[in-house]
Amino acid sequence: MAMVETDQELGFDREYSLKAAFTRDAGRVFLTGIDALVRLPLMQKQLDEQAGLNTAGFISGYRGSPLGGYDQALWRHKKLLAERDIHFEPGINEDLGATNIWGTQLLDHYRQQATRDGVFSIWYGKGHGVDRSADVFRQANIQGTSRLGGVLALCGDDHTAESSMFSHNTDQIFESVMMPLLFPATIDEYLTLGVAGIALSRFSGLWVGFKTITETVESGASIVVPSLPNFVLPESFPVPAHGLNYDPHLNWPAERMEYERRMLEERLPAAKAFAYANKLDKTIVDAPQKRFGIVTVGKAHGDLLEALKLLELTEQDLLEAGISIHKVAMSWPLEPRGMSEFAHGMERILVVEEKRPLVEDQMKNLFYGWADNDRPRVVGKKDLEGNDLLPAIWGFGPDQVAKAIARWLADTELATRLIPLAEKLGSGTLQKAQGLLAREPIFCAGCPHNSSTKLPEGSTGSAGIGCHIMALGKGLRTDTYSHMGGEGAHWVGLHRFSSDKHIFQNMGDGTYNHSGLLAIRQAVASKINITYKILLNDAVAMTGGQPADGEVTVPTLSRQLLAEGVGEVCLVSENPEHWQSRRNQLPKEIKIFHRDELDDVQRKLRDTSGVTAIIYEQVCAAEKRRRRKKGQMVDPARRLLINHRVCEGCGDCSVQSSCIAVEPLETEYGRKRQVNQSSCNKDMRCADGFCPSFVSVEGGELKKPALKSLAESIDEASRGLADAPKPQLDQPLSILVAGIGGSGVLTVAALLGMAAHLEEKGSTTLYFTGLSQKNGAVVAHVKVGNRPQDITTARIRDGAADLLLGCDMVTAAAQRTKFAAGEMKALVNTAEVPVAAFVRNNELAFPAGETAQSIESVAGEYFALDANRYAEALFGDTVAANLMMMGYACQQGLLPVSQSAIERAVELNGVAVENNLRAFRAGRLLVENPRAIDQLLSPAQVVKLVEPQETTEQLVARLATELTEYQSAAYARRFTSAIEALKSSERRLSTAGDKLTRAAALSLFKAMAYKDEYEVARLYSGDAFQRQLRETFSGDYKLKFLMAPPLFARPDASGKIRKIALGPWLAKVLPVLARGKVLRGTPLDVFGYTAERRRERKWAREVQQSVLDVAKSLGSGNIDLAEELLALPQQVRGYGHVRAAKFDGIHSRWNALRERFQAGEGGSGAAAHSVAVR
Repeated sequence: MAMVETDQELGFDREYSLKAAFTRDAGRVFLTGIDALVRLPLMQKQLDEQAGLNTAGFISGYRGSPLGGYDQALWRHKKLLAERDIHFEPGINEDLGATNIWGTQLLDHYRQQATRDGVFSIWYGKGHGVDRSADVFRQANIQGTSRLGGVLALCGDDHTAESSMFSHNTDQIFESVMMPLLFPATIDEYLTLGVAGIALSRFSGLWVGFKTITETVESGASIVVPSLPNFVLPESFPVPAHGLNYDPHLNWPAERMEYERRMLEERLPAAKAFAYANKLDKTIVDAPQKRFGIVTVGKAHGDLLEALKLLELTEQDLLEAGISIHKVAMSWPLEPRGMSEFAHGMERILVVEEKRPLVEDQMKNLFYGWADNDRPRVVGKKDLEGNDLLPAIWGFGPDQVAKAIARWLADTELATRLIPLAEKLGSGTLQKAQGLLAREPIFCAGCPHNSSTKLPEGSTGSAGIGCHIMALGKGLRTDTYSHMGGEGAHWVGLHRFSSDKHIFQNMGDGTYNHSGLLAIRQAVASKINITYKILLNDAVAMTGGQPADGEVTVPTLSRQLLAEGVGEVCLVSENPEHWQSRRNQLPKEIKIFHRDELDDVQRKLRDTSGVTAIIYEQVCAAEKRRRRKKGQMVDPARRLLINHRVCEGCGDCSVQSSCIAVEPLETEYGRKRQVNQSSCNKDMRCADGFCPSFVSVEGGELKKPALKSLAESIDEASRGLADAPKPQLDQPLSILVAGIGGSGVLTVAALLGMAAHLEEKGSTTLYFTGLSQKNGAVVAHVKVGNRPQDITTARIRDGAADLLLGCDMVTAAAQRTKFAAGEMKALVNTAEVPVAAFVRNNELAFPAGETAQSIESVAGEYFALDANRYAEALFGDTVAANLMMMGYACQQGLLPVSQSAIERAVELNGVAVENNLRAFRAGRLLVENPRAIDQLLSPAQVVKLVEPQETTEQLVARLATELTEYQSAAYARRFTSAIEALKSSERRLSTAGDKLTRAAALSLFKAMAYKDEYEVARLYSGDAFQRQLRETFSGDYKLKFLMAPPLFARPDASGKIRKIALGPWLAKVLPVLARGKVLRGTPLDVFGYTAERRRERKWAREVQQSVLDVAKSLGSGNIDLAEELLALPQQVRGYGHVRAAKFDGIHSRWNALRERFQAGEGGSGAAAHSVAVR
């Protein structure tokens, strides 16, 4: 359809640079929505200079998705903006940012002191920020803008709650404060409508709203740079003598009515006149025989164009059927003249707009007074019978619009064509697979909130806005929340009617500075019992790691809290020594504690009447990582390693740290733990787990391949690789990229979009992130077509994904509804990356086979690649995995862009260029010459996951050998004798396999090989641990063993035994201690007299006896009971109090199962006599 501007000839833009997106005056550029909003003031400045005006630009507001990255982009281009006299000053909060903007429009009040002709200004904020800024909007708007200034208010609306507490649209807020609202449909309209909005604001004297949503502002597109517009003033509108703009001569309060009169009778009519004169609303299709009209608003216009394609309606079809299309840009106030011209002669009109019916209602009001035979029947949210047509809740897409059109035209000659096509839509959409894991967001590895949000037993807490809200509903007893700035105030109303007399309230330092202090002031005034935990993290991590606006430091914060009347303030820090040495900077009332003492501090404060506060000081983990990479923060030469042979897999390290970098490791001895060195941010809290398997490795570095020789080898091997054939683009290709936040998924999408742009194809990208940067699911939609006008929407509709790049198979499997069943090609990274739920449930199984099958079973072509394993082996970490995926997909002929375009896009991206290029080339080699890659592989830097493949006989033999090493051959024979007896009994049952024997072997081994001091020493002294060290680290390093030896470790204030660090000398002692195993169980065993060791020996005998009892009495009727009984001991894991709790947890179940078995339940007869175990 000729509904979008035509494209230039296709080629390859070899001169393109990222700066061109902001400086190129003609031709094509690739812009994201945020980029366009950075370019917008530059474009306005250019317009003013052409008009001979000496203006400046000013931008202020407060970050919030989907505009969360706007401030970062403005800072990134600070120099370019400053050169054009454009100033950026972020607000402490949204309404203060709006007040900053208000000030720029008062220039006429101080005309004699003015240094510019005017200041055009841009405010920004998410929808919630629009809500709280309505008072500023109302008052500033009624006063008016300056004649050569103008204000554009960018609102970030989130129709489908992609990254908000609830879905929201602010259209009616702008209507309430009487600000015209523009709603761009595409990224190029961010520019054309943006400058139109400023011109509208200047002419009418009104602030102008500018609606951005995820579909556009978080998308990217290859566009043609629009020419600078020439706006006209409406000749038919008489401008009053006093003008339409800010009038410094109006008196307040005497002329308050005059302010309102001018708003309603002059300015709003002026806005409508300007919109008509400059054709902001456009008739896209104008049928000569007008019968039916479709009116679209903003994003819904793209949905309509896609819907028409689905219904196979060409522009010629529309013209012949008498269907016209009108695209509304100014959704409030509706411009009446153009709409009336469009609607006259229509029989019916369908309004396509998301959320509540703003334009539809205005149209009905406009047409209300028309004669019956002239008035078109308007439908949108409801049809003429009052049935739902287009939803007002959530959002909608092309499929729903197509079905609505078919229903709307069901009584016309088009019905026979449209209804069958509409009925097919969605019929083949796949359902989500059941029983698979979900990739939920979780705190980053080493995040302060992993510890700071924990509460003492018996307490409850409340959340607020910030990363810490992820503690909500995670079993951490953080159950309620409030809006930003209201944290804790809800307890003022609630506490009177609750038996709880105290609550903890989390508040981030950004929120505190934004508006949270007022809530604390309210709590103090109300004399409630509440403890605020102010999480001082030195960054606004939730929206990308920006610095908090305004300085919030420990000294200023503590003084302010005390001055506000907070009764007791405690500082809890990861580095209390820093503040102990600077005690004079803090008020004398402040008490300083280490973060390990948080629980004690909280218990004390919850028993303290009134308002108390904890300042929890620890730098954001993601920010630490960024600063360390830039050399702005010391990177401690220390890492943790888990000796997986010593590890019991109890999960106490995850309980203590809540850290996602502590991952499951499946070994031949069962599930253990490992530290993912790629994602670890060195918080070290996992070492608090009560377990001797942790070693601190100080000095040295992670072992990496010899990168220089690796680079040369990859370059040499990939030289001469031919380009794979690219798929044809008869229709735009829809590519779904699915992965984990923070792993570079959005980079993959951005590179694909840029590569297509460089080849002068049409391309769009669209990102769905939410909280995904916190290890959650992130999804990107990429579309590539021969021409920009071939792509009408950036979002991939259900059942339309042509290619899946599954950088994480869990996230990929969750996108099944998008798959084109039987046609989609899929490349999936088969790495088993733990999900957030594993931190809370260490028994959680990863259903890798089922997850992969849910994709493979519906794909036309399926390719599997363990990209993480290759990336770690070749490059030393998993960061390179996604670029390897891109290379693999490119060489398989799956991507619609060439390798040279992708490599140029990598160069333009400017981040780790050499490594990313080599990762991309390595991926290509894995297709064409996998042997070349295999020859480069060095031993893995971490222990590889092992799937047990051995037979039961091999398993028993291996465990017996291990028990011989553990104690003696005689000790091992006790094990094999019991297992062989059970195996014989199981084999006598014709329907049985060897499942029971395997379970019994694992359980009995675990009970007999309990890890006492001798065994821990042996497992540290053996070759396996030394090999693990060599494969993980290189250089000059020393070890510290983190243990709690009975003779040295002491309990803390809570009675919990604390681990201590034992130096490298212990490595010489351990082999000597290991040889002491011959004393185990004898009178000379000094460790054996403890209650813990006596219990271990008793337990081993008890499990062995149970194996023999089962062997004697096994029958077909009790085999299930036997299996449950003999598998239970595998749940006893850990050390010390952790292991004791596991014992206690299964004890009653164990006894009950034994009694049932011994009583003959389910058996074929009376139980035989037991064989005693000595």
